[in-house]
Parts: sequence; C-alpha cells; structure tokens
Amino acid sequence: MTSSRAELWRGACDCHTHVVDDSSLYPMVAERQYTPAPAPYKALLQHMQRTGMGRVVIVQPSFYGTDNRCMIDSLNRLGGAGRGIAVVEDGADPSQLKLLHEAGVRGLRINVESAGVCDMEAVAAPLRYWAARISELGWHLQIYASYRTIAQLAPMLASLAVPVVLDHFAMVPAASHGDDPQRQAILALLASGNVYVKLSASYRVSQSDAVNSTVALAHVFLEANPQRVLWGSDWPHTNREPGKAAHDVSRYRDISSDSLTDSICKWLPTCELRQQVLVVNPALLYDFPHSG
Repeated sequence: MTSSRAELWRGACDCHTHVVDDSSLYPMVAERQYTPAPAPYKALLQHMQRTGMGRVVIVQPSFYGTDNRCMIDSLNRLGGAGRGIAVVEDGADPSQLKLLHEAGVRGLRINVESAGVCDMEAVAAPLRYWAARISELGWHLQIYASYRTIAQLAPMLASLAVPVVLDHFAMVPAASHGDDPQRQAILALLASGNVYVKLSASYRVSQSDAVNSTVALAHVFLEANPQRVLWGSDWPHTNREPGKAAHDVSRYRDISSDSLTDSICKWLPTCELRQQVLVVNPALLYDFPHSG
C-alpha cells in the first residue's frame, strides 16, 4: 500500500492473528493436526508496523488447545492495543472467564474446520452452551466452520443472545455463484445484524490469485451490511504442508505485507469503508477505547 497506507491510523485493527512462541514455555497439545514454526510476540509487532495497524486481535490457535497462556502473555505486553479470542474447557467457571476478560479476551472460538467436523449438531451444541454463559461478559462467539455448516445453522445464529463472527470469508468459496443457497443464507445472516464476517485468509477460499479472486465476494458482504464486516491478516499464515506428519514443522505460507495491504485497497476501496471496517466495527465488537 502506498498512499493508502498513510490513511490508516491508530485505531485500525487487524482482527485475526496468532502468536507462536517458545515451545518450552508454551507446549503444543500432543493431538494437534499440524506443527507451526515460531512466530513470537516481537514478530507480531513487526507485522503490525509493516501493515500500519495500531490494534490487533490474537486468536487462540488449535495447536495450543485450551492453554491460552501464550495469547494472554502477548495481550499483557500489548496493553490496551490487543484483544484476545480464547478457547476454554467446558468446565471453565465464571471466575476463570472473568480473569480472561480482565486480560483482554472478548470472545470464544469454536473451531470445527481444523478437525474436519461438519455435523450441524456438533457445532450447535457448544454455541448454545457458551452463548448462555458469556452474554453477561459482552463477549461474542467466533466460528471456524464450513460454509455449508454455517448455512445450516443460520436460523440459530441469527437469534443467539451474543454476536457471532464467521472466520475467513465465512469459508464461502470465491467461485460461488449469487444463486448459491448457502451463500444467500450467509448474506442474510449479515443483514440480520447479529453476525459478522471476517475478510481474512483469502487463500482458504480460493485456489489461485486469492486477493483478486475474492474482491467480488468481499464487496457482496459489504453490500449486505458494512457494519458487520471485519478485516484480518491471518498472520503468520499457518499451513499444513502436504505429506508432513502432525509433529513435523510445516512452513508458513509466503504472504507479503504488500499483499496484505493490497487486499485492504481492493476489498475496501474507499476511505469510508476502511474507516468502518478497520476502526469502527472492531472498536465496537472488541470493546476498544474510542479512537481520537
């Protein structure tokens, strides 16, 4: 981004990142699906500087299970510039949730895509359970699931007592057509006002030329409800390399900062949209202080 980079200001937020730090301090779960290389807190700060972001959301990755310490330690170092999305055990009590809130957590992640879960009830049950428990905290639920699963759950998601965030373009394929009933159901969810979609990780919904091939889809989401769209980098771009065993280190995708800022220009083509998606929407959802 050239001239557009200067238009980003302190309140701009990257709504989807992960931190992967020293394995001796933050061990990964044995049953993980893949093993990433380190992407420590210092590297996160460098990423934020390169992309012009003053705020960031750190999402608990699947390979840490319910051990949120790496995320929490990073949030403590970020101060008010960071927010977290946690994964917790079903038995987590209110005092544990309160401690997470004080550390900067503002939502829980339900990740069924990484484990390949597509059964509707397997997703619906934890959503109902957690919505009832986190509503008093002002938190939201973040879902990583196939777009078909999301479409099946649409009536429930629209009526949950807490907001819902759909990861990675709601996993709607970039090549999907306007008459796709699952795509239409997800657009209706955005229009309902209870659901957000994250413009992030376009390489997860497109096989080639990911940024350009998702421009039309990004604009369709914005037309449905610009107040319910977020942007995220998906840094450091985790990847399960084909042929690698779960405990072998998989290299990250090679996604440049220029490509990320290019996505902002193309998906959010006006200053008004960038203000709405990068500043206003995250400030509301993640409970950031108002930007001056």
